[in-house]
Amino acid sequence: MRMALGSLLIQKKYSLSDRELVEEIKENPYLQFFIGLPGYGDEAPFVPSLLVEFRKRLNEKVLAEINEIIIEFNKPTDPPPKGGKPSKKPSASDESPESPSKKQPGENRGTLIVDATCAPQNIRFPQDVSILNEGREKLENSICYVHNLYRPRMYRRNARKDYLNFARSRKKPLKKIRNAIKKQLSYIKRDLDYIRWFADYGYEADDKQKALIEIIEKVCEQQKYMYDNRTHTVPHRIVSISQPFIRPIIRGKAAADVEFGAKLDLSIVDGLGRIEKLSFEAYNESEILKDVIDRYYQREGHYPERVLADKIYRNRANLQYCKSKGIRLSGPSLGRPKKDPSVDKRTEYIDNADRVEVERAFSLSKRSFGMGLIRTRLEGTTRSSIALSIIAMNIDKLAKAFLCQKTVLEFSRYNCGTKAGILLFIPHNHWDYRKAA
Repeated sequence: MRMALGSLLIQKKYSLSDRELVEEIKENPYLQFFIGLPGYGDEAPFVPSLLVEFRKRLNEKVLAEINEIIIEFNKPTDPPPKGGKPSKKPSASDESPESPSKKQPGENRGTLIVDATCAPQNIRFPQDVSILNEGREKLENSICYVHNLYRPRMYRRNARKDYLNFARSRKKPLKKIRNAIKKQLSYIKRDLDYIRWFADYGYEADDKQKALIEIIEKVCEQQKYMYDNRTHTVPHRIVSISQPFIRPIIRGKAAADVEFGAKLDLSIVDGLGRIEKLSFEAYNESEILKDVIDRYYQREGHYPERVLADKIYRNRANLQYCKSKGIRLSGPSLGRPKKDPSVDKRTEYIDNADRVEVERAFSLSKRSFGMGLIRTRLEGTTRSSIALSIIAMNIDKLAKAFLCQKTVLEFSRYNCGTKAGILLFIPHNHWDYRKAA
């Protein structure tokens, strides 16, 4: 377990491929010590293909448990009172979320930050004609591979020529696009008829080819529906034949209006992140806020004092739920504005400044820990890769906080005199260096 998890964390930290990771571990004694090897060796500890098995073994559920262990171990504890024992944290069994009458006012503590983002997948930008052309080529190869004794007339050269004439044209008006889609659909329909005809005579493909044919049939059905109804949307739209689980996620951002990958909700408590929900289907993130708050109660034994979230979370159901639990949900109140909004504006400014922490976590995980472009191919390994990015980000924050505290202790030995003198020697890129000082 140490070798599997350590290797994947090294890969996320340094953005290495599988082969580069094995070579780096083979040359670096520190990385060999990190993954638990007893001594330095100049041979590769494992083959690169074994990393796929590591990602399958450390699935999303196992990585979520590991992340909880890391957060629980590094949870900040309140200092004990003078001459007394540390205060015991209330357990989740003392009170259930369904009995709000037992909760006394003023018991809520802490801050919960929630927001959603998308982890883009490394796929080609989906276009209707290119997806149909790829499906046609895979069907033709399947027919030639399975039914090599008799190959029917599939007009492969004409289909390839039609696609290249469309792809190489500089201007693609709507009429030309629809004509290209119509031609590719006719070629795919002919190939599917051949496969059904061969199946009637007992010639069947293997399980892998059957799954591929089912995906192409679904793609053909969706494209035919959009062609007939002159629309560009269809439920559960397939945008990649090799990765049919990927869906378009409409984000409405300036850089990319639509992203293709997994959508996830991330919660931040005490600077460390948890994945609250991960799905390849688009969903409304406001629907999971109640579950996120309930899970916070089960972990901490009390509700948060405030929840910092985006405007989409502020619907009437969530506001009513938070009010019943004594939680302040950030943002302006619904309805007519108040006569004296000065207090609300100050509180809103503080909440917005604190809510930036989740945006910082998104930026850090995407820039430095591989969540900005997921390169894995399978659905399970993709989920594991996203969870590993969050774990690597948490470990990096904890390591920087530890280095910061160690720096403060080292300089305090020399009696620097003032707090400003101590802060002068602390690297300002370390996380939470003010708190450590």
